Amino acid sequence: MSVPVAPPRRALPILSKEKIGDLKPALADVIEYRKSGLSLNWIVGCPLECGYCVRHLFDNFEMKVPRRLMSDGDAVAALVSHPYFRAHRTPIQLLNRATDPMLPVVKPHLFNVLRHLDSQGLTNHVLVITRWRVEPEDCAVLNSFKDLRLTVLVTHSGIDNEKIEPVDSHIAATSLRTLFEHAERYRTVLYWRPIVPGLNDSDAHLERARELSAHAHATIFTGLFFRREIASYYEAHGLPMPYEDTARRKIMPETAEQRILDRFRRDDNSSAPWGALFRKTSCGVAYAHGEADYNGHFGVKELCDICPEEQVALCRSAWVKPDLVEVAEQARSLGATGPVEIDERAIIVEGLDEPPRYFLQHGFGYQCHDRAKPHHRRQHGRAPIGWKAENGNTSA
Repeated sequence: MSVPVAPPRRALPILSKEKIGDLKPALADVIEYRKSGLSLNWIVGCPLECGYCVRHLFDNFEMKVPRRLMSDGDAVAALVSHPYFRAHRTPIQLLNRATDPMLPVVKPHLFNVLRHLDSQGLTNHVLVITRWRVEPEDCAVLNSFKDLRLTVLVTHSGIDNEKIEPVDSHIAATSLRTLFEHAERYRTVLYWRPIVPGLNDSDAHLERARELSAHAHATIFTGLFFRREIASYYEAHGLPMPYEDTARRKIMPETAEQRILDRFRRDDNSSAPWGALFRKTSCGVAYAHGEADYNGHFGVKELCDICPEEQVALCRSAWVKPDLVEVAEQARSLGATGPVEIDERAIIVEGLDEPPRYFLQHGFGYQCHDRAKPHHRRQHGRAPIGWKAENGNTSA
């Protein structure tokens, strides 16, 4: 059944050029290329005061009232005309950086942008991440989009320290069940994050997540993104410091991961002994839609050791080592310096920051790594904190 999606009756105001100019440039730029997709963030401001939020990185954590940086139509135009956007191929993320897309004043704009994208017949993956309330009538709208491959990822941590996460995790749990119960055209993922040892990894927390996983098409687990700006907020507010050091990548200690795998493992000789549990966002999203991983993680074989056998077979069949000449030509056009290599795990380049690397990665369906920032085996692209090095020592 088609559900009409009307433009918002009471649209969020658009910030003036002067106020946009006062924002950190990275926040004022509404498009950012991230590993899980080309991210469109035309609304900023959020009243949910999660202490670990990436909004700290953009110096706008105190911006509690959502405001638009441009109209919904202009946001769509900026996205589809972006040089890194490819119709039907580039994965898209909506409002995953500076607000929650399901806030009552935000979701009409989310639905409006989805309507604009779907009306163009685009079949791109679209990821929407929320921890807020989702009602059955919202599900009806989400089911109405005919072409987009839409996934709603529900962030649930189970953290009960209100100073770190004031939002009751029961809200996310209820939204997850509602979304899963009403899912027809979209898919629902339990986004279990951030998992922090000593904070939300007790046996009770792990069992709770395992129970919730029955109400999702896939479950993705990941650790804490703990940058200097977030650590400063913790220190200023007297919050317990989860780690002694900060890191560029997410932190998921080896022992924490093993406890999760032990909890989820089933002893029934199943082809999916861990169920639909995944380490990477694109892996879970692809599985939920019955497709191969669009990030080409299959080359990193130790990532796949918990995946269902049928998903491994699907990714194996789609995974093709690209032609070095073609890759090198594209990499050079994007500004790569030094030699371009392709091994059994990834394309390896120099001189490219994350956006052009992701462009190559999504274009070839093959991992693309920076030679200066190697992905160490078994760490799965995470920070080294809490992992044993080759010499047997464990990072603090």
